[in-house]
Amino acid sequence: MLQCREMAEETPTVSHLSVAMTTKEADMTQTTGGNGKTSSLSSNEAFYFQCVVIFVGIIGTVGNALVLYALVVSKQYKKHMLILNQNALDLFSCFFLVVTYSLKLCNIQLTGTTGYWLCVMILSENITWWGTNGSMINLAIVTVDRYLKVVHPVRSKKWLSRWVIYSAMAFAWLAGIVYNIIMAFATSAVIDGVCYYAVFQGDLQRTAFNIWYFMSFYVIILLIFIFCYWRILVVVRRQASAMAGYSGPSATTQAQSNQMQANVIKTMIFVSGFYAITQLPVNVYLQLTLFIDSIYYAVTFIAYCYTCANPFIYAIKFNPVRKVLVDMIYCKKTAIQPTEVAGTAGLQLTPRTDKRRIDN
Repeated sequence: MLQCREMAEETPTVSHLSVAMTTKEADMTQTTGGNGKTSSLSSNEAFYFQCVVIFVGIIGTVGNALVLYALVVSKQYKKHMLILNQNALDLFSCFFLVVTYSLKLCNIQLTGTTGYWLCVMILSENITWWGTNGSMINLAIVTVDRYLKVVHPVRSKKWLSRWVIYSAMAFAWLAGIVYNIIMAFATSAVIDGVCYYAVFQGDLQRTAFNIWYFMSFYVIILLIFIFCYWRILVVVRRQASAMAGYSGPSATTQAQSNQMQANVIKTMIFVSGFYAITQLPVNVYLQLTLFIDSIYYAVTFIAYCYTCANPFIYAIKFNPVRKVLVDMIYCKKTAIQPTEVAGTAGLQLTPRTDKRRIDN
């Protein structure tokens, strides 16, 4: 969960992907800015930004739901449980992104225990980032899974048992949930009915957290991508060269298997590359500790695009998913073709319904 600072009049809650305030800064905002409010220009920018985020979240929710449906219908989820988990996490994140920003638009005055829990669990984007951070972790797990299956195929059969896969899927969820809950309860506060999140005790604490987050959720994951996919591509090229001189049924079967595996690898490389691109601006923004609203809205929007645009990558690059989705769009209706049946009463037309019932 990233740090937050929100200073919009219509939505006086702290947004999730911004530079955190220290306790001193929060107090100063309360005394000089009036519940964290700024000019009408910033308020209008925040309003339109939140509307756009809701729209993007809706698209991401529908897209991820369709990809999950395609994985189930094509029965690819049995072969790619981690990819199924990836889309489930993205779907969860997109859905609560819509819920969270819809509530922010309501400009709720927070009071009492209910207001505090609403701040900690929803308005701080805590639940939204359960899925987002879990998706980041799961993407690294998928990368390691592909690496073991391609580079160490024999050992992977022993290491990647079903219970190991299920444990890895559960870990991605639990890690995202536990991390965000700890951060939300440790750094959230309701001041004069306004939700503030990531209020640190000083600049040192804030800087330490920024560096830790950048290393854990960007640098380390990016290094895993680079190492694993580099080794995978080396092995795949070596196998392709070795199979070039062979022919026969076994060679054809092996080539088909390699092609299917290559399709999965290409898809995950695109997803990983998209992650690296979309998460870079916001991580740089955090390290520079900028306080410019227009830049904040831009880098936040790019970061949210990660989970919302992933289903389109699967739809384009992953053949089984693409086939199901194309069939849904271009649903072929079986035409009723008449057949001639000779009878004493003359010529009779019998419709061929092809599993469709026609009631007269």
